[in-house]
Amino acid sequence: MVNTPYTILPYEPAPPDRMQKALSAQYLWPIQDEIFDLLTDIRDRLDPRLSQRYPVARGAAYPLGRCKEITEAVREALIQRLQQPKSRPERALAEFIDQGGLIRPIWGALRGRYFQNATQIGTLYVDVSNDTVAVIKPKVEILPLERSGLEPVRDIAHFRHIVRQYWKADLFANLVAPSLAPVLPMISVNQHGEAEFQSASNYMVALAMRDRFRDAEEWVARGPAPPQAVTRAFLDRLPADLCGVPDIDPRLAAVEACRTARQEDRHADMAWRRDRLLDYMRFRQQAKAKAA
Repeated sequence: MVNTPYTILPYEPAPPDRMQKALSAQYLWPIQDEIFDLLTDIRDRLDPRLSQRYPVARGAAYPLGRCKEITEAVREALIQRLQQPKSRPERALAEFIDQGGLIRPIWGALRGRYFQNATQIGTLYVDVSNDTVAVIKPKVEILPLERSGLEPVRDIAHFRHIVRQYWKADLFANLVAPSLAPVLPMISVNQHGEAEFQSASNYMVALAMRDRFRDAEEWVARGPAPPQAVTRAFLDRLPADLCGVPDIDPRLAAVEACRTARQEDRHADMAWRRDRLLDYMRFRQQAKAKAA
């Protein structure tokens, strides 16, 4: 039920074309208030279950910090309702989609301050987790996409800016697992000292691949090295085959990994991409096992 005629990155907001504008004007704009009420009703019905499943995020009670989980749950419930539409907004949305209207998950940088999960419906930006940073805000916000302030993350510098603003974290070059550097060129360390490779999201991996790992190469070549304590902790948890070779400078190895990936046209190799992310998951599993 998700239609997308655009060749864009996963979760990237799709610039509405003439058809999306026409369908939105016909089906969505006249009943925007009813769509708002429909989504609020879905969110209200889901909140008791979601609050039990996700009671606390980093010490903050639901819904704080649960943007992704809420957004996905409401979107799934909406699509299920549209299989057998009953109310006027449900019937309008179902007809909108049947005629080629776009409904898709989107993610990006919101107003220069946050990472935001939302849903694009035609020309509309739909946020059903508007209260996950400040609970005093309405649960649902619907705006024209062009006025929403949501923009695609452009590059590592843009990503770093939002990371500092939103996560209160900083980014360092991935100098501990050179083979992962083309798609995971960064290590984040937040104010609690928690460190992670960045970023295994579909969007950020696709962004790295779209420019053939040039931005990743530039970052691992010039970005700050992670603190020694972080490097030691990562090396302690990494599978042995992902660690760098002891006699080779890790920065040079990370740069070479990016260059080799570009020379071998790995930007279009989905099997290679899958293998790198499976390597990352092996790291996550080993780290979890050592922490247990």
